[in-house]
Amino acid sequence: MDFAVPQELEDYYAELTRFIEDTIIPLEQQDDNIRFFDHRREYARTDFENGGLPRHEWEDLLRQSRKLADEAGHWRFSAPKKYGGKDGSNLWMAVIRDRFAQRGLGLHNDLQNEHSIVGNFPFVAMFEHFGTEEQKQEFILGGFEGTRRVAFGLTEPHHGSDATHMETVAVRETRDGVDGWRIDGEKMWITGMHVATHCAMFARTGGKAGDASGITCFLVPNPTEGLQIEEWMWTFNMPTDHPRLSVTNVWVPDSAILGVEGRGLALAQSFVHQNRIRQAASSLGAATFCVEESVRYARERKPFGEELARNQAIQFPLVELATQCEMLRLLIYKTAWDMDNMPHEMIEKTISDKVSMCNYWANRLVCQAADRAMQVHGGIGYSRHKPFEHIYRHHRRYRITEGAEEIQMRKVGAYLFGYLGPKRGMYG
Repeated sequence: MDFAVPQELEDYYAELTRFIEDTIIPLEQQDDNIRFFDHRREYARTDFENGGLPRHEWEDLLRQSRKLADEAGHWRFSAPKKYGGKDGSNLWMAVIRDRFAQRGLGLHNDLQNEHSIVGNFPFVAMFEHFGTEEQKQEFILGGFEGTRRVAFGLTEPHHGSDATHMETVAVRETRDGVDGWRIDGEKMWITGMHVATHCAMFARTGGKAGDASGITCFLVPNPTEGLQIEEWMWTFNMPTDHPRLSVTNVWVPDSAILGVEGRGLALAQSFVHQNRIRQAASSLGAATFCVEESVRYARERKPFGEELARNQAIQFPLVELATQCEMLRLLIYKTAWDMDNMPHEMIEKTISDKVSMCNYWANRLVCQAADRAMQVHGGIGYSRHKPFEHIYRHHRRYRITEGAEEIQMRKVGAYLFGYLGPKRGMYG
């Protein structure tokens, strides 16, 4: 067994570090752009008078940094080479995202917007595996060129974690001689609809409530008649780009179907595995940052004439967090490596439980680490002059949104007790 990070990856990470220091940090420092990351960050990013949406200046800055990263050959790293990428593996992405988050808040990697100079593109894999050639050309290349942006329309107001009971339905309907589908229903938490050109909208087209089959994914243009954003949902960490929307008499042609009719949930699962392992790596990196900042502060701070770190009440909680970081790092890297060494469709059947272990534990760990960092730092830790409150507020979301941790633990339980996965049928 070889647990060493490949030298090629170390060399590439060194190249990324130079790019951050030579190009991204100067951009972060100019024109008071630092306001998006220092104690003014929430106000600087949020247009509170416009529904709480992201300010244009904030999103313009993110676009500018992505453009620089793309020109330098980094942004599309994880994408296939035929789309201008480097076929970056899950293992390499896990290491990069872990280390980026260990650097703390910055323009190189802002998790609130899923922004990074090394992009994460779960939609590329989704279109590559399930899209037609026309859809691949339009949505993969269009996504990189900025002419297409797809929101993920799965969740509903009354069925958050249980997509099998979704109430949005699509029925066959021909309009003006063109075969297609009429879609009616409601969706919620459909991130990015303020800039999306399309919504990958899931609707029941067959079967009955509770069935995993019979759900189909449609690429619905945005805006389109009948698709109405009802409200923007303000959240723990602002700005918001998460709306509740209604779908009334929306019609799309047959060509709008992504994947196979009635097999939409398999497509949704394809989306979550890649996203969950990379997000887990980011949460791990942020947790490590919180621990290391706390250690540094505890060695510098000298209440009652000696280092704060001399107190075991300070040491032991950080020891436990540091131990969990080390164990989790091994599991995340191993799981990412496993994902790289099996066919894409086998991930759900064999190691989906491991992906869930990584994700729910990393998201829980970073919240514990951020909370502990605030406690170690005292009053200044609770202030917005330190990044811990931002890290806590952002990552707390992931314990709910990337599949609630209870849903992911249910998946682990199903594999553990032989209801799903390699042990299926082992216990009777």
